[in-house]
Amino acid sequence: MSMNWHPMRSALATAALCTILPAAADDPGVKLGSVHFEVGCNAQAQREFDLAMAYFHSFAWEQIKAPLDRALAADATCGMAHWARALASLDNPFVWPANVSAKTLAEGAALMEQARKAGLATQRERDYVDALAAFFEGADKLSHRSRTKALESGLEKVATTYPADSEASILHALVLSANFDPADRQYGNQLRAARLLEPIFAKQPEHPGAAHYLIHSYDYPPLAVHGLPAARRYSKIAPAASHAQHMPSHIFTRVGAWTDSVAANLASARADAASGPNTLHAYDYMTYAYLQMGQHRAAQAVQESAVAIAKRPDNFAAAFAYAAIPARLALERGDWAAAAELPLTPAADAYPWAKYPQAEAGNAYARALGAAALGDAAAVDAELARLARLRDAATALKIGYWVEQIGIQIDVVRGLAVFKAGPVQAGIAGLHKAADREDASEKHAVTPGPLLPAREVLASALLESGDAAGALREFEAVLRKEPNRLRSMAGAAVAAERAGDVGKARDHADKASRQTARADVGIPGLKLAQHSVTR
Repeated sequence: MSMNWHPMRSALATAALCTILPAAADDPGVKLGSVHFEVGCNAQAQREFDLAMAYFHSFAWEQIKAPLDRALAADATCGMAHWARALASLDNPFVWPANVSAKTLAEGAALMEQARKAGLATQRERDYVDALAAFFEGADKLSHRSRTKALESGLEKVATTYPADSEASILHALVLSANFDPADRQYGNQLRAARLLEPIFAKQPEHPGAAHYLIHSYDYPPLAVHGLPAARRYSKIAPAASHAQHMPSHIFTRVGAWTDSVAANLASARADAASGPNTLHAYDYMTYAYLQMGQHRAAQAVQESAVAIAKRPDNFAAAFAYAAIPARLALERGDWAAAAELPLTPAADAYPWAKYPQAEAGNAYARALGAAALGDAAAVDAELARLARLRDAATALKIGYWVEQIGIQIDVVRGLAVFKAGPVQAGIAGLHKAADREDASEKHAVTPGPLLPAREVLASALLESGDAAGALREFEAVLRKEPNRLRSMAGAAVAAERAGDVGKARDHADKASRQTARADVGIPGLKLAQHSVTR
């Protein structure tokens, strides 16, 4: 361990910082949790650096710049302030590489040099800079994956070299979790990250990063229940951070806790009033939750609020939500005519959609499903051609995960179109292929769930074809992955009844009825969901 790193001094400082409060006099009482990241800067700069890292751990990107500026004003030799600025410039690692531009990479490399020139007080700080610099080096030659693995390895080395530095382990866990393989059904990276974070969270229960990154690590169907303790705490740790209010809903969505998800996202939108970068993302999760409870008027009101936002943030999460919300409203109701007639995206002046083909694809997918369900072959062909163009655009942007997801959407639409037009069994075979393909990878953190799960479309087709037992099997498979999903619960109830399984029919119907106890007046939730599945 470097002789310049003092774990006892760090422990005392951490104990003293029960809650990070902003140094700026115009920001009194902002609570973001307890963070102490020791740097060799003067006391005022140290306090501002801690505040910046508290913002970082709740992904409050717009708020990070001011405390880092104040840190450098207080101590021009605080090189780690430049390091933190470069780290924050990389934005949300769970959206990489879509949110990392060539400009960001060039500016990050320059910030690494500024950090070194300004001054790095210890070997530990130099090691942090070297770890992050690996992400920016060779940007014109190395793949994004190579550079993220280099960052992951660099942070692991820092954490191993300085075991008393929990901040290194927390950052290593963040990048480790974000570097997951979507096809890894053993969740190796995510569970490794969780094993790093759990003991830190136990010792530092007010640390926003420990709670936040545990939620990300457990944001998968088989793991979600383990994320509930962090989900229940994170919003209380950092009440001033919009993202901290939203993130628990990732776990609530995974376990089907819809009222909790609505409450979390309402709080997130309220906390986001100052800058608005997270509101649309919260609205998408909120819309999904309302629809699972049959509260369609509330979901419609969320869409109206989304449209009313005067200045929509130019980021992928916001663009995705803006396209997804109206698509969900039509598809979850099984309103194929409304889906087929969704206003075309890109809409004038809505977003620079060319940057976000994976977001625009949601609109094309919904329109295509609607057209396929209605038997409009010409419209299906037009939307399939559009999805193919969007897949090519995603390929050009080197966002391989989304290339695959758009490919799955194409398979679902083709399968449904063939099923509706005939031959039926060929359509069902195509939907089986699409469902297996979708199950081979995980959903992205940007979305609460697929606009319509491929396996749910398959189950509905089987039910329509008269194979009630097969439909029941597929609906229940969806529910194992997407607990308390209303369309699949209702579909399972219908399929079980037709298959003669009275017990299962009653169980699924009872669950759906309880979940829709507060459904819109005049729109009985269970009946509506059954109708949307069988129509």
